[in-house]
Amino acid sequence: MTAEYAIPAAPRPTVAVAGLTSRFPVRRIFCVGRNYAEHSREMGFGDVRAPPFFFTKPADAVIASGSEVPFPPRTANLHHEIELVVALGAGGRNVSVEAAPGLVFGYAVGNDLTRRDVQAAMKEQGKPWDTAKGFDHSAPISPIVPVSSVGHPARGRIWLEVNGEPRQMGNIADMIWNVPEIIAELSTWFELAAGDLIFTGTPAGVGKLKAGDRVQGGVDGIGVLTHTMAAR
Repeated sequence: MTAEYAIPAAPRPTVAVAGLTSRFPVRRIFCVGRNYAEHSREMGFGDVRAPPFFFTKPADAVIASGSEVPFPPRTANLHHEIELVVALGAGGRNVSVEAAPGLVFGYAVGNDLTRRDVQAAMKEQGKPWDTAKGFDHSAPISPIVPVSSVGHPARGRIWLEVNGEPRQMGNIADMIWNVPEIIAELSTWFELAAGDLIFTGTPAGVGKLKAGDRVQGGVDGIGVLTHTMAAR
């Protein structure tokens, strides 16, 4: 029996899959905070091996590579954060580090757009930073490359340029918590499921974006993400 809704049901957000016409349906978006030592230090934190912490974005924050990203309101300091993204094809609770790679469908490149001024204000006031991270179109993402094509990358250059100028440069081997460790820890907080995306943290060099900026970034072996920032 087909369910009837009181109002029209919103379409499910999806992400392209490299080499396939079928798409990846997004269930939830999890993000890891401060997962590169140099970025942790540039944000003013010293304990770089502290347990990972997580925040979320709504599933419909995804926006495809090549898009013009609407510039968000109520910020004067929008930042880019280039990241390796993990796409889950299976889930579970209390997943072991050894079993974690078996949950992964594939990998992509994402940009965790952040209203940095809003984040700072919320921290100072002891309030949650949802409005700093979880706004509309805050998760530009490249097509997902299936594990069957790329394996499980443990190292590779991660980089971002704005208008052709290098901003961020690192290596995913420098992540404080690697992908299996992230999945295992996250599964102690939430029951993970197919369709979940995990943004795994950003290297140092985050910085301000303005309207009209052309953003390009990537992870070697995974892909390249491009987008432009629309006028306000």
